[in-house]
Amino acid sequence: MRDLRDPAELLTAAAKGDRAAWEELEARFGPRMWAVARACGLSTVDAADAVQGAWLRLLQHLTDIRDPASVGGWLVTTVRREALLMQRKDPPLVSATEPVGEPDPAAAVLEADGRRRLWQTVSTLDEPCRSILELVANEAGNQQVASRLGLPAGSVGPTKARCLEKLRTLLSLQETAQ
Repeated sequence: MRDLRDPAELLTAAAKGDRAAWEELEARFGPRMWAVARACGLSTVDAADAVQGAWLRLLQHLTDIRDPASVGGWLVTTVRREALLMQRKDPPLVSATEPVGEPDPAAAVLEADGRRRLWQTVSTLDEPCRSILELVANEAGNQQVASRLGLPAGSVGPTKARCLEKLRTLLSLQETAQ
């Protein structure tokens, strides 16, 4: 049976380290956060980063949220801001005003090579990172990842964030070496 505490109580309990409260917050607000990130036009991977960034902001501001009962709205606003920041850093490759015609063969080759290098790098990661990133790439949610890998649901998000950071570091090192 789900926990029926109100959001303010959940936030207070989470601030005190109550894992069940964190899991309940994630279960209540996670799907809406994902929907907002995806509605902002982010890919699944970028949406995961935006959602994770919002959870991180919550962790950083647990004790100074003005209206704890409105934490759901706070999370949605924060994930939207994260998504907009990501879009500013990573503008789309094709602008809305450019006509979309036949695919550019050179771009297709470069994109395929980038995907190949990405997955080669993912394959060098230790478990559970390798499996988490493969499941996330196939659009599995945190609950699905947790059940498939036998992890606590509340640990998937932070573990995924650490795995993505390891992947970014490895990819950055590869780019620097070239």
